[in-house]
Amino acid sequence: MKLAMLVGAVGLLAIGGCVERRVKVTSEPSGARVWLNDEVIGVTPCEAGFKFYGKYDVRLALDGYKAVHEGRVMRAPIYEYPIVDLAATAVPVNFESVNEWHFVLEAIDEVDRDREGLIGRALEMRE
Repeated sequence: MKLAMLVGAVGLLAIGGCVERRVKVTSEPSGARVWLNDEVIGVTPCEAGFKFYGKYDVRLALDGYKAVHEGRVMRAPIYEYPIVDLAATAVPVNFESVNEWHFVLEAIDEVDRDREGLIGRALEMRE
């Protein structure tokens, strides 16, 4: 009887759960290209998996809008904290950790467009 209980307990631990970690990135307007730690993950709205919690370098770019470049933090849920995470992985349940980030892109005004055009024309003339 004890052997059967031990085998059952080991079996439950062997089929333990897992944690799926994802980040969802949206922007207003949508269609911006997204880089997460210098790796393209898609065009908004998009999702990507990640391996660790902590600070990430995020960039968004869309023609006609100012580029966004900032640091964002992936927040860990309680079941990902040390000690608790051991119990969470032993339970035969799949956990889902989703961090959602939203960005509002600012349109480039006419002065900035004129400046970019002027610099482009100056570089052409220099060549």
